[in-house]
Amino acid sequence: METNCKSLASLKRGQKGIIASVDATDPQVLRLMTLGLVEGTEVELAGSALGGDPMEFRLFGCGISLRQEQARSFTVSSLESGD
Repeated sequence: METNCKSLASLKRGQKGIIASVDATDPQVLRLMTLGLVEGTEVELAGSALGGDPMEFRLFGCGISLRQEQARSFTVSSLESGD
């Protein structure tokens, strides 16, 4: 089992991860879960705006932009072994 977990906000451009857990205490996070940001989903950081906010993630062949504050509600396990 992968134990190298970090927040979605800490991914680097091009880095992929699997959502391991979600802090669903924020109603906005619940809405993001309906878009597919749930445990077991593979996500990739496609890029971010100047200053790093918002961040664009790719999942299921689509892009979704999140603020760093929202991205911190998702814990991911890294897919890359060389991280």
